[in-house]
Amino acid sequence: MLKRTLLMAAVAGLAAGCAVGPDYLRPDAPLPQRYLGQPAVEQRAASASADFATWWEGFGDPQLSRLVTLALEQNLDLAQASARVAQAQAGLGAANAALLPSGNISAQGARAYQSVETPVGQILNSRPGFDRYGNAYEADLAASWELDIFGGLRRGREAALAEYQASQAGAVATRLAVAAQTADIYVGIRGLQTRLQVARRQVRTQQDLLATINQLHAQGLAAELQVRQAEGALAQVRASIPVLEAGLDTAMNALDVMLGTPPGTHRDQLAVNSGAIPAAPRIDDSGSPGDLLRRRPDLIVAERRLAAANARIGAAIAEYYPKLSLTGLIGSATSVSAGNLFSGGASQASGVLGLRWRLFDFGRINAQIGQAKGQEAEALAAYRLAVLHAAEDVENAFSVLVKREDQAEILTQGVDSLGRARAASYAAYQNGVVSLIEVLQADENLLRAADAQAQAQTESARAAIAAFKALGGGWHPRPSEAVALK
Repeated sequence: MLKRTLLMAAVAGLAAGCAVGPDYLRPDAPLPQRYLGQPAVEQRAASASADFATWWEGFGDPQLSRLVTLALEQNLDLAQASARVAQAQAGLGAANAALLPSGNISAQGARAYQSVETPVGQILNSRPGFDRYGNAYEADLAASWELDIFGGLRRGREAALAEYQASQAGAVATRLAVAAQTADIYVGIRGLQTRLQVARRQVRTQQDLLATINQLHAQGLAAELQVRQAEGALAQVRASIPVLEAGLDTAMNALDVMLGTPPGTHRDQLAVNSGAIPAAPRIDDSGSPGDLLRRRPDLIVAERRLAAANARIGAAIAEYYPKLSLTGLIGSATSVSAGNLFSGGASQASGVLGLRWRLFDFGRINAQIGQAKGQEAEALAAYRLAVLHAAEDVENAFSVLVKREDQAEILTQGVDSLGRARAASYAAYQNGVVSLIEVLQADENLLRAADAQAQAQTESARAAIAAFKALGGGWHPRPSEAVALK
């Protein structure tokens, strides 16, 4: 009766294709219809626009485009991400194989020499014609199949598939991060080079001023105090240069590592081809916060891991139920000679219906189910938090982009005015109308404004990079890649 009941359950389960545990439903992610900073970003007056999939080309800097392309080909973080995808794909293959029958072929031949000092050997030796040598040959084909009646193996496959999809999205997220970080480092390098140009230009200005004052001092027309004041101002400007140079060396080393090359590989090239700070392009297709769910690969990673955690609950619940397996064997065995191995008399066969049921282990199964549910709750919270952080990233990048561009525009006007003020103060000093203090003060103000202008231009370009990254720019999320979620 028990066998008949189990067989009926097996047939019914396989026919219905049931799987215990909760079916996965993607959770809601309540987000506003529009970004707070979207109107201001759309009103920006940028000279060029960028294709979302290759946004780095919108900066109009061939060197930047070349370095990002090189990083996407050589970066070692991407190599690791690709290896993780291969590992997850192998795990999915193992989960698929668990649903299929397995088989193996075995064969053996043995020759033995019987001792006559053992009880068995003494009995055999007492018979006429006993041969102490014996041969044995066997060849078998065996197959086994675990019947996935309650869907534990299928839930395991669901989890493996979700993990594989998460690894694919993770590789895309790494790609986006590499492109953004490479562009960010490059813009930082151009910003430091611009600041160095400002400082060195100011050094030359201060040197010319000091030379003029020394000449006047030699003629008795300037006091020694003015000479020392000019020397002190020159030293202050010079002191800023080593700090900027150290920062530039660090940034160039970081760029080389991003490109998968030893530090110093591209330093000469970047130093010779020193260019201006790239101007941030327009962001024509910022979309809505809800679009982040399909654009941002890191959100796809979090969502797929949630799906995997949900599937593992079903796999744990399936341990409550009995597991049936079918095992079969056909083959031949003989102890006479290898020539008789495939004769009709040597044939052998067997079939087994196996049952395994953790009938008195429900306490441990309960603990495993509780652990799986806890992991699913953790994954759900992580997904919702990732969605909120993604929206926060976009809002922050939009705000910094607009405000830094406003700052740069104001500072551009200020630098122009301070440049004219410095020229006027120097002319007045030569005519004896103002003291050297006014000239030095004008130089200091001009230096600080020009340096701040370079920093603001750098930060606005970096904010644009952060905005493209936060929006998920840098790839085309096709349905197969963005995972067509239920």
